[in-house]
Amino acid sequence: MPLFEGMEEFKNVSPAIQWAIFIVACLIVLVAIVSACVAIWLAIMYFKYNRRQNSRGISGRDAARQILDSNGLQHIRVSTFGSLLFGNSYSHYFRKVRIRRLTAKKTSITSLAMGAEKSALAILDKEGDSDMRLRVILTPLMYFGPFAFIPLVVVGVIIDIMVFNFTGVATLVASSIGILIYVISFLLSLMTLKTEIKAQNRACQILASNGMATSEEISMMRDLYKLYNIQYVNDLILEFLQMLLKILQFVAKIQSNSSSSRN
Repeated sequence: MPLFEGMEEFKNVSPAIQWAIFIVACLIVLVAIVSACVAIWLAIMYFKYNRRQNSRGISGRDAARQILDSNGLQHIRVSTFGSLLFGNSYSHYFRKVRIRRLTAKKTSITSLAMGAEKSALAILDKEGDSDMRLRVILTPLMYFGPFAFIPLVVVGVIIDIMVFNFTGVATLVASSIGILIYVISFLLSLMTLKTEIKAQNRACQILASNGMATSEEISMMRDLYKLYNIQYVNDLILEFLQMLLKILQFVAKIQSNSSSSRN
């Protein structure tokens, strides 16, 4: 029995595709809830460690500057950026480490962890780490790929109307390209997580070897990094499910159009 029986847009779609769309949609809701819970827990830990002073009394901004300078990266700037939504990043293109405004000047565990990790990304970049190099080259596609789907479909529809007389050929091709770009962007996101974990491990090694943090503080930082990674994985799963839903909806549309054409 079709799941969406009686709904006009699904009347020519196979029950298997209908059930697949329903299951994926339910999974998206479930993962979104889990992701929200992790985000709340991460925020709690972030602020908790941002109120706890580190033993060296060094701010995230100063820690980043010290680590960069000691690794021959004096040309990399350290700036304060954003608040809750943005910040804590390294940009190869702008030669800059950005530290979130809420933590940059604080002498907290969180601030030290963020300054050290983002500086470690710059070190990996300098050393020519293969994963980091690939990340730098493909960063534009990774960030803008997910936004390409809808514009491509719109372009396809316009071409269909103006050139192919509503046959749907251009829309089909444009949608396929959009899905392909989406898939590539997802795979690149997995690579980003790998470089972040490398940078986190490198940051802990630097802090320990330079006496910038105690073993207890480094343990706290690892807990914080772990939560960031869990949140990142949750977001990746959510993006994957959303991509899968788009593909299933795309298949459903093809089935519906094909059946309508035969009728």
